[in-house]
Amino acid sequence: MSGRLQRGRLPLFVAAMVAAALLVPTSASAAGPLISQNRPVTASSSENAAFAATAAVDGDAGTRWSSTFSDPQWIQIDLGSSARVDQVVLAWEAASARAYTLSISADGTSWQELRRTTTAPGGTETLPVTGTGRYVRLDLAQRATQWGYSLWEFQVFGTRDGGNGGETLLSYGRTGAASTFQDDPNCSGCTPAKAFDRDPATRWATSATNGWVDPGWISVDLGATATISKVVLQWDPAFATAYRIEVSDNNSSWREIYSTTTSRGFKETLTVSGTGRYVRTYGTARSNGYGYSLWEFQVYGTGGAPITPPPLPPNPSFPGRLVWADEFNAPAGSGPDASKWTPETGPGVNNELQYYTNNNNARHDGNGNLVLQARREVTPGSACPVDPVSGSGTCQYTSARLNTYGKFTFTYGRVEARIKVSSTQGLWPAFWMLGADFFDQRRPWPYTGEIDIMEHVGKEPNRVYSTLHAPAYFGAGGYGSPLELGAPASSAFRTFAVEWDSSHMTFSVDGNRFFTVDRNVLETTRGPWVYDHPFFLIINNAVGGDWPGPPGAGTQLPQDMVLDYVRVYQ
Repeated sequence: MSGRLQRGRLPLFVAAMVAAALLVPTSASAAGPLISQNRPVTASSSENAAFAATAAVDGDAGTRWSSTFSDPQWIQIDLGSSARVDQVVLAWEAASARAYTLSISADGTSWQELRRTTTAPGGTETLPVTGTGRYVRLDLAQRATQWGYSLWEFQVFGTRDGGNGGETLLSYGRTGAASTFQDDPNCSGCTPAKAFDRDPATRWATSATNGWVDPGWISVDLGATATISKVVLQWDPAFATAYRIEVSDNNSSWREIYSTTTSRGFKETLTVSGTGRYVRTYGTARSNGYGYSLWEFQVYGTGGAPITPPPLPPNPSFPGRLVWADEFNAPAGSGPDASKWTPETGPGVNNELQYYTNNNNARHDGNGNLVLQARREVTPGSACPVDPVSGSGTCQYTSARLNTYGKFTFTYGRVEARIKVSSTQGLWPAFWMLGADFFDQRRPWPYTGEIDIMEHVGKEPNRVYSTLHAPAYFGAGGYGSPLELGAPASSAFRTFAVEWDSSHMTFSVDGNRFFTVDRNVLETTRGPWVYDHPFFLIINNAVGGDWPGPPGAGTQLPQDMVLDYVRVYQ
């Protein structure tokens, strides 16, 4: 019998006993309430889709998270806001940890150790701890068995303190000033206010005409005297390698509360201590030949005259409930459901060669599928990049592209589609999402954010991609990962999915979770996370383009992208 079968679910009576033990802290007077259940959770790996990290926080003692069979591993819970944590319960399956470290963090970057052991007993461990933070993490260093690590439940008890350790965001919407600011086609309206708007896709930058010099600075008026405890800087690539954080009572005489000469840029979360009405970042050495630029300059503390920012969207629970779907069960020959999908018409972008038609290339097949067909078909009077096969600048191909804008937009959830992709030289089928502000505000790409759940290019027949695009990482520099399928992508229907919340995205194919984006890692290594707002769905079957290249002599058309369903859960 395989180890996987040996390590099956607990007998029901045992599971019930474990559940009862977990629901009540061992010392009711010492421990606060359970605050981790159904919170967002990420892990280094999962043995397979049946043992996802979410099972460790679902309150069900009959489900469990299980890692792959290697050291080290980790699992991390986002409590959603800062909390004073006083107890952690680890309910291990037989595949427990012998050595681990339990830690807590305010920002997911700097960690305070709560407990460390190399002699963990397994079973159910009830650990009295003391710490304050938003994130609780278990770093697993040594397995007790030949298997991986497996937890029925990872429970955190404590008391939420209503914010970031009692801190309030003081700088949002406040008046700012700077040494200079940029306002030209390369950075239009990049004023100081853009650093205080809690919009990670807008930025302040020093002027290209007289601001690419040292020093350069930006300051914020908190409206009244404040006690400052934390500063968050989200730098653009034009960052300061050396700078000071300063405070002032009168916007004239400044006192230093932090300095560095070794900044790496990206996101920096600084613990500071100072009192004043004004706070300033004063750069003295630039990272490159440009100026200084910040996506966000956030000041936290108490006092001041804070303006309450709009609330952030609530996090979903996974797997969640179905909130939108198209099962494509319409009669053969009928077009897409007009209450759910809008056809995009005309030539494509990215040097694509197709002309997208008004549903002439999108039809139900009568067997529960929607077919997006790419075919050789001239569109008279159209203009596309020159097709190397025909030598013509008139669009030589037609296809379909549909979106849900104006009919369905959403923030966070599980998004999945079962698709049989098209695949031949020059084809580029995709299932993806774009920020609704692309249409709502006419905000240009990539400032809207783009979430590519699945892209396939025909010249790589066995590979699919999942990628994020944002102002600091886009196009060929997008943040993503390929997946080698071991067989042609077009050989079968496959389920492409993403689970998305405020702290992570996890991409999967047929339940294989192959790429996880951790917000803190992204912000501290690549650039801002721009995904806390509504997005809409897009499906398309493109021909040509910068990435796949054009069709050639071996291209076989027509090609069908076949969709069995699209579903969204929250």
